[in-house]
Amino acid sequence: MTTLFIVLLCIIALVLLISWVKLNPFLAFLLVSIGAGLALGIPLDQITTSVQKGIGDTLGSLVIIIGLGAMLGKLVAESGAAQKITRVLMRTFGEKNLQWALMITGFVVGIPLYYNVGFVLMVPLIFSVVYQYKLPAVYIGLPMLAALSVTHGFLPPHPSPTALVTQLKADMGLTLLYGILLAVPAIIVAGPLFSKTLKHIRSTPLQTFQTKQIPDEQLPNTANSFLTALLPVLLIAITTSIPLIIILLNKIPAIHITLQGTARQFITFISDPVIVMLLSLLTATFTLGIHTGRSMKTIMDIYGDAIKDVALILLIVAGAGVLKQVFTDSGVSKAIAENIKGWQIHPLILGWIIAGVIRICVGSATVAGLTAAGIIAPVIPQMHVNPNLMVLSIGAGSLLFSHVNDSGFWMYKEYFNLSIRDTIKSWSVMETIVSVVGLIGVLIMDIFI
Repeated sequence: MTTLFIVLLCIIALVLLISWVKLNPFLAFLLVSIGAGLALGIPLDQITTSVQKGIGDTLGSLVIIIGLGAMLGKLVAESGAAQKITRVLMRTFGEKNLQWALMITGFVVGIPLYYNVGFVLMVPLIFSVVYQYKLPAVYIGLPMLAALSVTHGFLPPHPSPTALVTQLKADMGLTLLYGILLAVPAIIVAGPLFSKTLKHIRSTPLQTFQTKQIPDEQLPNTANSFLTALLPVLLIAITTSIPLIIILLNKIPAIHITLQGTARQFITFISDPVIVMLLSLLTATFTLGIHTGRSMKTIMDIYGDAIKDVALILLIVAGAGVLKQVFTDSGVSKAIAENIKGWQIHPLILGWIIAGVIRICVGSATVAGLTAAGIIAPVIPQMHVNPNLMVLSIGAGSLLFSHVNDSGFWMYKEYFNLSIRDTIKSWSVMETIVSVVGLIGVLIMDIFI
């Protein structure tokens, strides 16, 4: 209980430093993380190591993607491509169904893309709709973000579900199928239905993606706008599907195809999110920049402004990574799991609770999922439970109540320019709804499977 008490104090201190003292969130994270390290017993000479590792591990995977994504989003906005995309979406779906259009887009995009990548790519599209049609940003954007979150927690090939399938000896195909069946109601409840209660939340989204209206005759054509803006998604979808297509083709007796050596290395290289974003940005530099009559200097100025706009976000996300790393290095997740695993409760609910408590305390969905799986895996044979459903139960638990120690919380808060209170009322509650609906769905499926 002492460990949980320290974690609770750290979270309270973080909220007070940011909201009451008005301290910069990055500085607040550093102070609280160092204090947490001392209180949780990390040796003095290792606390700064945890701080550096937390920053390095978090930014190492995000800084390039967020940076390149901001440049691409800024160019898509400045060139008029976002305006064109919004016009087409509104004409096709109508304003009343726009939420559903964005939600479906988020689900399709979220399947092949890691959450943070999908977030960075889709936010410009959300904001272009918000600015052009004067709609509430949270109301419009949350359904798409709910779809991204669900795919991150429930569906392979995302890191956590994929690792859980391996650890719990589940079936990848069945887990994906069951996960999709669970994802649909979870997204609908946490997205369009829940967001109806959030129309009153005032949000002035990140100015990076707000531009002046461009006359219709100066807008890029529809194909150029959509293909350039969604090129990262298309590239990742294509490169991810190649191995699956080869597997299916090899089931035909007369066909035998193998990916070896250079070919396999090339596909792995080209499908890396960093390479995908770089190729997409280079393409956009020509299609939405030079091709539309802009000089290289003008384009580079746009990119420079984009980086300035997201610099603080990068630091805040890094700060959340520091706190997560301190909690991980101090053994918080293991201590919590050990206290809970002896409870006499339905195995699927137990897996959900373990993952959920660790998620709330540590902040990382991936850490929560993998830690819970490590506790549950050895006793799966004695539990007489479907391992595919256990993967989804733990995955749902790992999404429970994202708050101030989660980098996703801060990305949403800073991009949408919300207060901590409004972020919790919208983002944290949305993640909790996704988690609870996921658990209910798993328990219902357990009756019939």
